[in-house]
Amino acid sequence: MDKIIEYMLAEDEGFGDITSNAVVEKGLEISAQIISKDEGILAGMDIIKEVFEEYGVKVSFWLKDGSPISKNDLLMSVSGDARTILLLERTVLNLSMRMSGVASAANHYVNLVKDYSVRVAGTRKTSPAIAKFDKYALSVGGADTHRFGLDDMVLIKDNHIATCENPLDALLKAKTNTSFSKKIEIEVETLDDAIECVKNGADIVMLDNMSPEEVNEVINKLNELNIRKCSLIEVSGGITENTILDYAKLGVDIISIGALTHSSRSLNFSMRF
Repeated sequence: MDKIIEYMLAEDEGFGDITSNAVVEKGLEISAQIISKDEGILAGMDIIKEVFEEYGVKVSFWLKDGSPISKNDLLMSVSGDARTILLLERTVLNLSMRMSGVASAANHYVNLVKDYSVRVAGTRKTSPAIAKFDKYALSVGGADTHRFGLDDMVLIKDNHIATCENPLDALLKAKTNTSFSKKIEIEVETLDDAIECVKNGADIVMLDNMSPEEVNEVINKLNELNIRKCSLIEVSGGITENTILDYAKLGVDIISIGALTHSSRSLNFSMRF
């Protein structure tokens, strides 16, 4: 994460901040405040505090990650060299604004299903290069991070299955070729495939793009066969704030939502000298 922030700053600076160098007196000491222009859940403050301090900027106040915020709230106070603060300004604001947007979206969905025993999770539909920041923001908002990368667990999706005879064939290959230390999840689209994968020891069965009625049929059949508790049941695919309760009340274990990271709106912050 440090290397990514270093690249962000280098990308923004280019060959030098020609505006600040032309206008701002060298060595000028100033104080500044970061102010919220939105409401939501705050994330990224601990990270940008470290960035400021690494560049010799003093941080005298900051709200902790996970704090609920409103419009005009003071998020952070800094003081130090004016040119340095201007060099850091856009990068730290952009990063904390995005992270807070993801955390706010996650928190919103988690609160929608707070009365049910279900876990809301993100996906790997994150922004390239800043996936770790997105994942951290998900956790701040109260959601599960799901996989960080391809090496976390086995997740057999439709394109993997397309190279095999059927979902069960893919699952059995994975069980043969994978260490016991890794969980195995498989994506299915039909009732029969869900039953076969549960029977054959999938740790997690993802019901992909199924309607609430189809999911309910799967859950009822697994209960009828007395194998419901043999696998975690995850639902995913196009679930929105308007439909999430329809899935939560069915008794699924996990609801994963890619929109938490691929479509969340960044909150709006500003810095004032």
